[in-house]
Parts: sequence; structure tokens; C-alpha cells
Amino acid sequence: MLILKLKGGLGNQIFQYALGRNLSLKNNTDLKLDISWFKNLKPTKVTAREYGLKYFNIKEDFATEEEIRKIKRFSRIPLLSKIKNERGRDFDSSVLSLKKNVYLEGYWQSEKYFKDIKNILYKDFSLKDKPTKNFNEFEEKIKNSLDNSVSIHIRHGDYSQNPKENKRHTALPIKYYGNAIKYIKTKIQNPVFFVFSDDIKWCKENFKNLENVYFVDKNIPDYEELILMSKCKNNIIANSSFSWWGAWLNQKANKIVIAPQKWFGNPDIKYNMDDRIPEEWIKI
Repeated sequence: MLILKLKGGLGNQIFQYALGRNLSLKNNTDLKLDISWFKNLKPTKVTAREYGLKYFNIKEDFATEEEIRKIKRFSRIPLLSKIKNERGRDFDSSVLSLKKNVYLEGYWQSEKYFKDIKNILYKDFSLKDKPTKNFNEFEEKIKNSLDNSVSIHIRHGDYSQNPKENKRHTALPIKYYGNAIKYIKTKIQNPVFFVFSDDIKWCKENFKNLENVYFVDKNIPDYEELILMSKCKNNIIANSSFSWWGAWLNQKANKIVIAPQKWFGNPDIKYNMDDRIPEEWIKI
């Protein structure tokens, strides 16, 4: 049995699940989810979080409190420790050698942890229930411009309003999106842009001169927005695990994905961009 601690926003949860799913298949063992982090969240958090994997067709099985206690019981004995905490932000190949009866805690933000099971993950991260009317409306718009469709994800709200998040990540500058759009226009004739954001009002003010654009401004839950991004032919992502997954779940052949060259705003945070961004994506 593998027990996976889930935490963070939807994109982070998907990274965590993807590693756990891969390890469970490698070891032919059960994967169980520990969602206690969400139950213990304080309501004063600036960015609301909930357990979001329930909206997808994942292999869902929750760990009991007794199972978690049992597997953690050996944590104080180094040779018997069954807890695996993430070390740093870069890919750790030793994690893929883990066997059964392990408690995993970390973010695991590299496709190297799960690339081998991409077809399984494509199925796991399909919507479980019938989508909303607003989802269907934008999906139809994307289908009508499929070969030219480009998602743009702009994470602005919490990165700007939450001092802790702003210090670590920092909202991407307008220049990044301008350069990404210019690049897209050299590769695609008459691109049609679909803008996704936690601050659509800000986007409408700052991208008012962008032609052929739809602002996804209706009430659509985040898990549906992620799937809508994946349905676009091409993607411009933010320094956000949410739009990272919108692009990664995009199964279109010859897709163009543009990602920021700089992921964290804090220069003291050290990381390997080659672990974080797939090699075929364009970094600007």
C-alpha cells in the first residue's frame, strides 16, 4: 500500500496523484489518499483550497486514520522509516525506486515522475460528471476555432494580493504574455485566444487591444477550466501548476506550449527548469 498526502491547489494535487498512481502501478499495490490537510485548513486562508480530484475519473481510495498512524509509526526509526518527504524542488530519481508501504509527502512537480503512464493519466483526468452549460458554451467556441485556438492563463489574483505568494512566485509581467503572443502569431495564422484567469477584470483592462479573443468570464469551476485549456490546440501558461496541467493534458499533435523561463520570483529559490518544464515546450 502507498499512502499519498494531498495538499495545495488543484494543480499541485494532480502532480501528487500522478506520482502516486505511477508508483502504485509499478509495485502492483493499492494507492490511498490522505486528505486530512484540507480538513485542517483555517478558513482565513487568502486562497481557498479544497480536495479537487473528486471531480475526475481517478482511482479514488481514501486512507483511514488507523492506516496513516500505522505507516507513520516507524518514522522515528531511521532504518524502518516508511515516510518519504520530497527533498528540494528538482526531480529525484530515487523516488521511482520506492516499494510498497510508503507514505509520500511533497509536490513532485516534474513529468519525469509519471511520463510513462501519460495515457492512463489522460483517462484519469477526464471529467466524472456532466459538465456545466457554461463549459459547453466555451467548448463549442474552441471547437469552432480548433486549429487556431490558444489558451492563455494569467494568474494574477492571489499572486498579487497574497504577500507570501507574491514573494515566492510573483505575477508574470505583461511583457511575457506579449512576447508569447508574438511568437504564436509567427507560427499560427489568425490565432483565436481564450483567456483564463482568477482576475478576468484585470485581464480585460490589460488585454483590451488583443484581437480574436474570448475571456472565459462566466462562472465555470476550476476543474472545468483546466479541461477547457487542455482542449485548445496551443497553450500559453503562467508560472502555475494549474495551467501547467492544462497544457500537459492537451493531447493535440504538434501543439505549441509556451512557458515562462523564470518560474519563481524569489531569486533565493533554486530549481532546475529542465525538471519543471517538458523539453518540447518553448520557454520565454
